Amino acid sequence: MTVQATERVIVTSGERAYLAMGLKQPGGKLPIFDQTGQTIPPRIIKKCLEKGLAERWFANPMKPEWLVCRLTDKGRSAIR
Repeated sequence: MTVQATERVIVTSGERAYLAMGLKQPGGKLPIFDQTGQTIPPRIIKKCLEKGLAERWFANPMKPEWLVCRLTDKGRSAIR
């Protein structure tokens, strides 16, 4: 019998706030801008990608620097 270790991911408050914005969006789409219209810091998005909490959804050819992402199952579990 194989026992799978559950990977515990440490999520910062900024990452948690960012990921929570995708919980009620279709497909778990994560925003590029916050509620006040400010750009989500790319370092937060990149950390979520590195940890597997978010994944790239598609590349925007008009704005290639924008990181359009969606929430992963791992991301959902990490913030609940």
